[in-house]
Amino acid sequence: MAFHGQRILPAVRKMRDLEKLMRMPFDYVVLLDSHISQIKPILDLANAHGKRVLVHADLIEGLKNDEYAAEFLCQVMKPAGLISTRASVIAKTKLNGLLAIQRLFLLDSHALEKSYALLERTKPDFVEVLPGVMPHMIEEVLERTGIPVFAGGLIRAVSDVERAIEAGASAVTTSRVELWRHFAETP
Repeated sequence: MAFHGQRILPAVRKMRDLEKLMRMPFDYVVLLDSHISQIKPILDLANAHGKRVLVHADLIEGLKNDEYAAEFLCQVMKPAGLISTRASVIAKTKLNGLLAIQRLFLLDSHALEKSYALLERTKPDFVEVLPGVMPHMIEEVLERTGIPVFAGGLIRAVSDVERAIEAGASAVTTSRVELWRHFAETP
């Protein structure tokens, strides 16, 4: 089952890529690296084109990634949701009624077990698993937590996307414009 009909969540790092994305048929997009002064103009542009933005709160320069920043983003900037590795940001996002996406880096078995404990506490709406090129880990995280999974990181080819979706990912986040184009043209 795709996330709101999307198998791909285009992840934007550069403004020129954001402008390309405005002409593509994706409803949801991810904002990665940005500066605090860019957030409002980006959200305004996206809203004007009918796009809903998931902001990666940890990657905003000039804004500390804590619960106060999350509250500012949720209440003042009003994106569709926030992505973060931090439990306090996820908790504040949920309190504000936005989509809360907990990002997990699967480094080793110990980190994975700590992540499961974190997810039990935070209960995010989605988990973003990085790297997203490990279908067996997507299956495990989904099975063990029951929380829908996004796959991200090191997604380089259409086959990577397809394997992640087949493993149970709701969507795949990628900053590769060529994959955006492919999936914009593929139903």
